[in-house]
Formats: sequence, structure tokens, C-alpha cells
Amino acid sequence: MILVSHHLCPYVQRAAIALAEKGASFERVTISLDAKPDWFTALSPLGKVPLLRVPRADGTEAVLFESAAICEFIEDTVPGPRLHPEDPVDRARHRAWMEFGSVMLGDIWGLETTQDPAVFEQKRQAVAAKAARLEEALESASPGGPFFAGPRFSLVDAVFGPVFRYFDVFDGIADTGVFAGLKRLQAWRLALTARPSVRGAVAPDYADRLRAFLDWHDAHLLRWRPA
Repeated sequence: MILVSHHLCPYVQRAAIALAEKGASFERVTISLDAKPDWFTALSPLGKVPLLRVPRADGTEAVLFESAAICEFIEDTVPGPRLHPEDPVDRARHRAWMEFGSVMLGDIWGLETTQDPAVFEQKRQAVAAKAARLEEALESASPGGPFFAGPRFSLVDAVFGPVFRYFDVFDGIADTGVFAGLKRLQAWRLALTARPSVRGAVAPDYADRLRAFLDWHDAHLLRWRPA
């Protein structure tokens, strides 16, 4: 399998984490989204990463797009530890929290790219509110931790590892306070940060690239300090 990637994309990271958790062998091809190769635009209906190129037994290739669909395919077809609960209700709940993570990434995009102080504050509060909802979910879903549903790593963890990674960089710039007082969430964040699959989902220069991305956007985050 070939995972078509971008250096900073959190959606690529969740697919890479899922593949690593399964112990799957795969190749990574990283592209620039500012200068998309012709072969990529021909393969990607939405012009976005990730893509997963999957060889078929007859010698042809299937191309999968959208990270949620790719993660579900990995779970359904790749041998290795199960990343979804067996119970249908729990499995549906996990899928819903994965979508929650995607919406949270939308708020983080605004937080990291806006130059407008008012928009920044709106997005900061939106991320903080979602973090508080996650804390509530962890109280019932993961009373003993360390992961979302307890001792077993799941696709929800694969989604939130990249979410927390942003703040590994942001925290070195300014304390946004979005996780303040959320003890279960902070413990979950630490557990995911230490997970080999999560650490290995990005290149060693990830933090430098993200900081350069903030500089390029002249992000308000670079100038913001708590009142």
C-alpha cells in the first residue's frame, strides 16, 4: 500500500497511525499541496490528502480517499489488533467521536491561520469548549485510561493524537489555556504523545515546518499572550 501524504496534514497522520498500529507494511509518498502533481489531481476527486493506493490481486490498483473511509478500510482488511470496539453501539459512539475530532480540527485551523484577534479568540474558546466535552466523555468512557476507551488503543486515539500534536508546538509559543484543569484529557494527551505510532506519524522536522507555516500565515497566535 502507498499512503499519499503531506508533511503537516493531521488526516494523513491518523491513517499512518492506524497502519502502524496494525503493523502494516506501507510506503509513504509526500507531496506539496501548493504544487500538486498531475498524477495526484488525476487520482484525488477532492484534491486532498490522504490517498491510500491499494494493490489488487488482479494487478490493478484501488485508490481510496477521505481519512475516515481509509481508517475503516484499514480496520476491516488489515490483520492486527482491533481498533474499533466489537459492540455495535460502542463502535458507533467511537465513529461519532472521530467526527468530533474532525470538527475540532476545523477550529484549530482557524486558531492557527487567522490574523484577526477576534477570530482567534472565538476559535480558542471553541477548542476549549470541545476539550471540556472530551473531558466529560473520558470520565465515562475511560475511567482508568490511558486511552479513550481504557487500556486499548482505538481509532479515536488515532484521530486525537494529531490534534494534541498541534499543541506540542503551540505551547512553545503561547499558553492558549484550552486544556487547563482537564486532568483526564491531559493524561490522555501524554499517553498519546508517548505512543510510538503517534510519534512516528510525522517526520522529525514537523515542529519546524508547523512553525514556518504559522510564520507564512503571519498568525495571530505568534503575537497572542493571555490577558
